[in-house]
Amino acid sequence: MTASLPPALIFFAGALLVALAPGRLRPAMTMLVPLVGGWNLWHLAQGGGLEVALFDIRLELVRADKLALLFGILFHLATFLACLYALHLKDRMQQVSALIYAGGALGAVFAGDLITLFVAWEIMAVASVFLIFARRTPRASAAGLRYLTVQISSGLLLLAGALLHISETGSPAFGAIGLGSLAGILIFTAFGIKCAFPLVHSWLTDAYPESTPTGMVFLASFTTKVAVYGLARGFAGTEVLIYIGVAMTMFPIFFAVIENDLRRVLAFSLINQVGFMVVGIGIGSELALNGAVSHAFNDVLFKGLLLMSMGAVLHQTGKINGSELGGLFKTMPVTTGLCIVGAASISAFPLFSGFVSKSMVMVAAAEEGYWIVWLLLLFASAGVFHHAGIKIPYFAFFAHDSGIRTREPPLNMLLAMGLSAALCVLIGVFPSLLYGFLPWQVHYVPYTADHVLSQLQLLFFSALAFAWLNFAGLYPPELRSLNLDADWLYRRLGLGMARRAENAWTKAEDGGARLAGRGGAWLLDAAARHYGPAGILARTRSTGMAALWIVILLGICLILYYL
Repeated sequence: MTASLPPALIFFAGALLVALAPGRLRPAMTMLVPLVGGWNLWHLAQGGGLEVALFDIRLELVRADKLALLFGILFHLATFLACLYALHLKDRMQQVSALIYAGGALGAVFAGDLITLFVAWEIMAVASVFLIFARRTPRASAAGLRYLTVQISSGLLLLAGALLHISETGSPAFGAIGLGSLAGILIFTAFGIKCAFPLVHSWLTDAYPESTPTGMVFLASFTTKVAVYGLARGFAGTEVLIYIGVAMTMFPIFFAVIENDLRRVLAFSLINQVGFMVVGIGIGSELALNGAVSHAFNDVLFKGLLLMSMGAVLHQTGKINGSELGGLFKTMPVTTGLCIVGAASISAFPLFSGFVSKSMVMVAAAEEGYWIVWLLLLFASAGVFHHAGIKIPYFAFFAHDSGIRTREPPLNMLLAMGLSAALCVLIGVFPSLLYGFLPWQVHYVPYTADHVLSQLQLLFFSALAFAWLNFAGLYPPELRSLNLDADWLYRRLGLGMARRAENAWTKAEDGGARLAGRGGAWLLDAAARHYGPAGILARTRSTGMAALWIVILLGICLILYYL
């Protein structure tokens, strides 16, 4: 045991102190927690871990290798930025649940065994749902319940897989698992749900946009990134992940283009960006894995910046639909500029953070001979620029004058966005700052002539296509609507089946009640015939007759005795 503490423990203790603190101190205390945690993490990085014995099983609560430390740094940084962004809040429920959620994420990435991972997994699920409930609307409550159902289901699959894995191997250690056993398939499925694999992704686009303006910043930072970490730890080089990841990069583009809610556009974009990470993990080379985890790091920064800017818009105007916004650059110029930095970063413009990580995955795909995958990722990159790089800032701030006149958000929001934007530029200009923390050795140079020119050409023609479609009136208009994709299976089909089952149950219940009523009436009649005043058992008998029967029975007993 080292002088440092488990990183999750500091966050849980901080959440307890924040819960008990008076209202004036709570916001500042939330920011102190990741700072204290960062100091502890520095000591933890010097080397060490923590193991405990549970009956005859050794649990590794803290495994501080380079992969875990990278995500540990990321989660501390993300928590600090998100807490700064939420500094104006006085909502105890959001402040406490956010710290517990971040602590659960840290517990998961530092877990060296599957049991500890499962416990942290479930803490994340329960704590995060309160960031959705905190919006206190009927839509948020319904979405939160659906979200919690999916998250708990993922946890049950992880628990089942962990128990099978321990039974098969005799060890709870969390390392390379693969798909060679039922345990591996169950754990893979659990990770896939939290990673928002196709057809099990709708919990993200359903619930995240219903959270509070600050809550979605926390939500986008942890759950999917913990799942990416789990895949990198347990399933690196699993080829099926390449094709799953490609599908994740592709399909959200089309939904994001027609979506009106700009935070839901970013939710689809989150799936798209996680798809690049999944492809890198599936390829499994050192370059690809470095690209996957570095893109996870950068995604928290630039996606968080975009979500902060849209959260600021929602906070100031109370609106988030593209059809209701526009012209805000006149009264929110600083927010507009910071949003554009996030848009440039997610679009992988040179000198911005997305360029130095996304290109690693694409180069790795080409080096390993996955040329079709490379072409599809190239198309997906153009789609990212369309729906996140252009659509978000354009429809929020420029598209048309909505007539809304507001002002910049609180200073703490601007500071959080400013720091995120600065990090996006700093990493983009000096990628070695990030590359030095990567788990595997880096020999990649992002700024070569062919990389820069090919990316600029891609971005130029994508912008040209958007401009032509928009001016020609062919770009999908921003309409008030609810777009369903895979969530149709449970929000329409599943709900319809549930209602039919309810109707069938009601009819069966009514029929059973009628049948029970008839059967009860028959029993009452039979009882009345036998036990009523005129029944057989109610008739009187003479004592002489009773004595005769007693004599007969005694005689039978004597005969049987002597025989």
